[in-house]
Amino acid sequence: MKRIKNISIGFLVSFLGSIPLGYLNLAGLEIYSKSGLHNLVFFLFGVVFVETFVIYFTLLFAKQLIENKRLMKVIDFFAIVFMFGLAFFFYFNFRQTTKSHNYLQEYLMYSPFVIGVVLNCFNFLQLPFWTSWNLYLLNGKFITIERKLKYYYIAGTLIGVFLGMFSLIVLLQTLFQKSSHFSKYLMPVFIPLLFVFLGSYQVFKVYKKYFKRPALEI
Repeated sequence: MKRIKNISIGFLVSFLGSIPLGYLNLAGLEIYSKSGLHNLVFFLFGVVFVETFVIYFTLLFAKQLIENKRLMKVIDFFAIVFMFGLAFFFYFNFRQTTKSHNYLQEYLMYSPFVIGVVLNCFNFLQLPFWTSWNLYLLNGKFITIERKLKYYYIAGTLIGVFLGMFSLIVLLQTLFQKSSHFSKYLMPVFIPLLFVFLGSYQVFKVYKKYFKRPALEI
């Protein structure tokens, strides 16, 4: 029973956590649309490969990581730079395609598995995500990690990550194929604006967390 519970909770948390439109999903969408389902699967295997270590170590050291305020602060500030950097990257690459279409072919020359590994290594926001969730699940006794039971939880999370990203990417590609008018504005407008919004929201969170003084009680 504990094994099934660990798998189910791990799957639910990771499936829902992987659905929001992040840069890994956008990269997977680009790979799927340009080089097919086979390469998308290998890209997701690369993402899951890195996720295995992240989930395992945040599960073991959740309490120590959440108490390391300096590390959490560095991650919060890095997220701002990263989001605005991605907005510039997608906008700049689209402007380049108006002159040349070769950059995408050069990008896809690399193994999709390696692309998934490298991109997920820069996904530092997953550290506070998994640290917070694992700590919450452990404190609430929703999961059990004694002996081999933790591996069932990790297996559930990895299946959830893979299926969550796969489902979203395939769904988005289907929608874009049906609406060519919308898809042509995806790279130059929608994606950069999305990351500008996420970066702005991260600025607000950092301001509220580190700079806003608490109101004085009367």
